Amino acid sequence: MTNRPVPLISAIEASRVYRLSGEEIHAVRQASLDILPGRFIALVGRSGSGKTTLLNLLAGLDRPTSGQVLFEGRDLARFGERDLVELRRHRLGFVFQSFGLLPLLSAYENVELPLRIAGVDAKARSSRTSEVLEMVGLLRRARHRPYELSGGEQQRVAIARAVALKPPVILADEPTGELDSTNAHAIFSLFQEMVHRDRLAIVATTHDQTLLDLADEVHEMHDGSIRSLRTLASDSPDEMFKPPASRKTVDATKPVGTVRS
Repeated sequence: MTNRPVPLISAIEASRVYRLSGEEIHAVRQASLDILPGRFIALVGRSGSGKTTLLNLLAGLDRPTSGQVLFEGRDLARFGERDLVELRRHRLGFVFQSFGLLPLLSAYENVELPLRIAGVDAKARSSRTSEVLEMVGLLRRARHRPYELSGGEQQRVAIARAVALKPPVILADEPTGELDSTNAHAIFSLFQEMVHRDRLAIVATTHDQTLLDLADEVHEMHDGSIRSLRTLASDSPDEMFKPPASRKTVDATKPVGTVRS
């Protein structure tokens, strides 16, 4: 029997229904998914399949109509506003398709900002900002503003900002949607490296099938339902933290809406 790590986030039969002009829109249907440390998870599906809604549920940005989303065993529905702010500030990092950088700030200042908001002292702030910019290969571009950077460079700055406070989970919504194939592959390769070096959990939505080989797990969404396409064959820590090429994986054919990785 293996000692399976405790999930950082668990969606348990989570559904999200919107009501629009008397009509029910089932954005997410009974989705179950465990986000474990040290895994790079890709959510794939067409636009409108429910990927972003599920990501919002995992982040506590939205609440399920039914079912639960747990963060480290705590039901997000029971979090107050202050708890949610602390969660998003210290325990979750976000990367968006549109980069979300402040245009008047340099790359360095964009990355430093969440550290400043969190009250990190000046010396530690400077050290960490330089560290993560070096990690994404942009320390030499630290003083450049976003309009002076390429799309791939801007997304790298956004990633540096997301990991500045060392959150255990990174949620990325179509992070390569505005990038060419070369830059898209580079961003997913960077995610892969971060996961296996720092044992983060990264969940990234994408519609780009060419990037899926870089993920440890692949889950497909269709009309709000989720099914597993590929997961690790073992939940043991030794297997989890192996380089992806040496891992044992399985093609999963579990019924829609019953994925429990």
